[in-house]
Amino acid sequence: MGISSKLLNEGERVLVSMRQHPKALFPAIFALIVLLAVGVAVQVLVDVAAVTLVVWILVALAICWWTLRPVLLWATAVHAVTDRRIITRWGIVTRRGHDIPLRRVSDISIEINLIDRPFGCGTLIITNASTDGNVHLHDIPRVEQTKLLIHNLVNDLPESAPRLDDGA
Repeated sequence: MGISSKLLNEGERVLVSMRQHPKALFPAIFALIVLLAVGVAVQVLVDVAAVTLVVWILVALAICWWTLRPVLLWATAVHAVTDRRIITRWGIVTRRGHDIPLRRVSDISIEINLIDRPFGCGTLIITNASTDGNVHLHDIPRVEQTKLLIHNLVNDLPESAPRLDDGA
């Protein structure tokens, strides 16, 4: 799922479209394994069919909440960098979004922890000049290249264009 062309202004181009690195699904996969292990353990150890049925119903509900929901959120979330702004969209039933015009970006930083390094992903932290403060985009693939792209776009804005961080 990429950014819909309906979201773009006339003449605006998508330079990078991405979703979170699949590493973000590790907790959901771990929850699935633990929940299935609990269900199987109860089925093997308990001879009462009603108890086993109740446990499997609870396991199914827990799988929906701790596995299916995070996977759907991951699948519906998308981040894009255009030549004018940074776009984020996410949500299963209710779609949410955040757009940051490049003119409002005052600082870009990254965080790459020990677990992120082998996967080549990290957190992109964008500080904008409005009252929103920092926007954290977690588990961004190729985070260093994305930071460099945004940095180059912000620095290549025409000087005649007003920027909030320049006091205009």
